[in-house]
Amino acid sequence: MTDPVYPAKPRPGDMVAVLSPSSGLPGVFPMPYELGLRRLREEFGLKTVEYPASRKMGSTPGERAADIHAAFADPRVKAVFASIGGDDQITVLPHLDRDLLRANPKPFFGYSDNTNLLLLLRNLGIVGYHGSTVMVELGRPGAMHPLTADSLRAALFTSGEYELTAADAYGDVSRPWDDPRTFDSEPEMEPADGWSWHNGDRVVEGIGWGGELEIVSWLLMADREVLPVDSYAGGVLFLETSEEMPRAEQVYRILRNMGERGLLRQFPALLMGRARSWSFENRFTAPEKARFRRDQREAVLRALGQYAPDTMAVFDVDFGHTDPQLVIPVGGRIRVDGLARRITVTY
Repeated sequence: MTDPVYPAKPRPGDMVAVLSPSSGLPGVFPMPYELGLRRLREEFGLKTVEYPASRKMGSTPGERAADIHAAFADPRVKAVFASIGGDDQITVLPHLDRDLLRANPKPFFGYSDNTNLLLLLRNLGIVGYHGSTVMVELGRPGAMHPLTADSLRAALFTSGEYELTAADAYGDVSRPWDDPRTFDSEPEMEPADGWSWHNGDRVVEGIGWGGELEIVSWLLMADREVLPVDSYAGGVLFLETSEEMPRAEQVYRILRNMGERGLLRQFPALLMGRARSWSFENRFTAPEKARFRRDQREAVLRALGQYAPDTMAVFDVDFGHTDPQLVIPVGGRIRVDGLARRITVTY
């Protein structure tokens, strides 16, 4: 397919929409949501507008689709933010009017379950932005992480190249959103290993495709928003895993099946987000976290060795479900320079 088009960017003072295309968690946990809205207004200088399902748990796929249509069709709205992810946005896709979205391209920010809408927009020729939900990144306790804020500001307001920066510390341990004390201080961080390179002896530049690995696998199973495999030839694949923490063997099996489809070998470069290695259900110790991340890396390398042995891979890139979070353009250009150990995206 031809290179997608970058929608016009908002400017401070413009209006942005805040939607819940997946889960209505803002209605259950208002504290991080209200904090994120306030930061959009006060730190980014934007006006915010909400829609009927923005704070509604249990909204129907049709109701969420109607909010998406309203936000994209409104000429006053210059960008669209997801409040958070979820697990059933795939059911919204059949309700969406693709002609309406194509005729009204706007920057859309979200990740996790929002991989669904991001890949739909990419197939319509519209660049979207994997990252920066209102409740998580904008609603981070204490303050936004500087790397997150800088990346979001660049993706939101500017056009052109942006070099990603590897974090020297990261976090993935959560605190309860229903406890006001959570928001009194920033999350605890721990030392971060630098990026890990595999086959890093070349430079690859291509169009970005991917998102949360689990959601990509669901789309493949449902045969939705997935084009013929050769249409991805020469692109840059980017994948990350969620707080559900799929085991290494599950990660391998998903990638194996992508390999059997002929998909993996289409991408000469792969970016893997730093694996989320803690959740309320899996409160791993530091050694357990390190082992979890190592096992996932080995699973990815195992699949690449079988199906795409020449693909260059970079591990522990700071996008996805860990903190800080860098924005990745879905359908935008990504340059992976293994020789210089640099990653540059075009916002």
